[in-house]
Amino acid sequence: MNKAHRQKKAFQFSSLTIDETGNLSLESFLREFPQDSYSCPSHQSTGSMSRNFCYSSPLPEHRYLATPSSWTSDRPPRPKSPWGCLDPYTTEDQDREYVGFATLPNQVHRKSVKKGFEFTLMVVGESGLGKSTLVNSLFLTDLYKDRKVLNAEERLAQTVGITKNTVCIEEKGVKLKLNIVDTQGYGDTINSTDSYKCVSDYIDCQFEQYRRDEIGLDRKNIQDNRVHCCLYFISPFGHGLRPLDVECMRALQDKVNIIPVVAKSDGLTYDEVKKKKIRILSEIDKYRLKIYQFPDCDSDEDEEFRRQDMELKRSVPFAVIGSNMMVDVNGRWIRARLYPWGVVEVENPYHSDFVHLRNMLVRTHMQDLKDMTHDTHYESYRAQLLCRSQHTDVDYDFCHTTI
Repeated sequence: MNKAHRQKKAFQFSSLTIDETGNLSLESFLREFPQDSYSCPSHQSTGSMSRNFCYSSPLPEHRYLATPSSWTSDRPPRPKSPWGCLDPYTTEDQDREYVGFATLPNQVHRKSVKKGFEFTLMVVGESGLGKSTLVNSLFLTDLYKDRKVLNAEERLAQTVGITKNTVCIEEKGVKLKLNIVDTQGYGDTINSTDSYKCVSDYIDCQFEQYRRDEIGLDRKNIQDNRVHCCLYFISPFGHGLRPLDVECMRALQDKVNIIPVVAKSDGLTYDEVKKKKIRILSEIDKYRLKIYQFPDCDSDEDEEFRRQDMELKRSVPFAVIGSNMMVDVNGRWIRARLYPWGVVEVENPYHSDFVHLRNMLVRTHMQDLKDMTHDTHYESYRAQLLCRSQHTDVDYDFCHTTI
């Protein structure tokens, strides 16, 4: 190569960039390298510089000037993830950029599914409002197979009693231990003034039992039997809330999440249901009763979730229908009530609010009901108990309710 040719090459490479360590930048070298034919003394052939080039320099720093397609990594291959499709690190680039704590939700999910879930639902209302039928329709089970139906004389002599039924339900690998607490005899007697006291004492008893388990030695296997939700059944035959309804809801409002339900709404027309809901909500505000309040949607929620949340809030109090009978309607077997004038479908949103109640109770707000029970109602009970204990130095025992 003569002197003029070397000066021409030096002029062509004058725009090459040098990094802070004094090394030649690979991108600038590839950009400034001449694209015409060249001859390599060590290779007796002529090639085109189309992102493929060769070099014969033995200098070690030139080992990086390789063809881009031949770049290899010295890192060992990433092991196969046990999470499969749930693994957020699906590519090597993501594996290099992240530490790995994004898999924490998957770890919590796996541990929770393995442990299972518990939920306690209390139903309060007078006999004949369809409490048992609604519970069976909500969870597609039969909790009252051997239940005896009392006649009129037996109902008059009956006192308020608390019965608890437990059933384990599994759906798609998720196990749920469901506890149903029923209040038999509530509101059936002539003088029902103190009917709600048995219910209030039962809730306090469960709080006290949980508190004793919390301060005990064995805290790994604590059974959570606290009442997470109370479905309060309102009769469809009145004009609003009865005095017993007001007193009971007032006694329970600071101890449990109350969800008002208008029972047997198929006995009312659409306009009657609408007027009854407005009347009940106005009386709840009038007597300053506290019912379960739906949490506000987060700012990052999509429009579909916001729409469903608004529908749930507008449905309170829920006008529901329950049925244990399967009816063939146009080739479909559905839960419905059959009448001479037609069929009332339980899961039809135009016939009742059953679907909204089930979605709220099971699919969207079950965990929030449990959080409200633990963070609000249970903590309020503990605070009151500690305040009284400081003044009297007595360990109160509320577990005197007969189950």
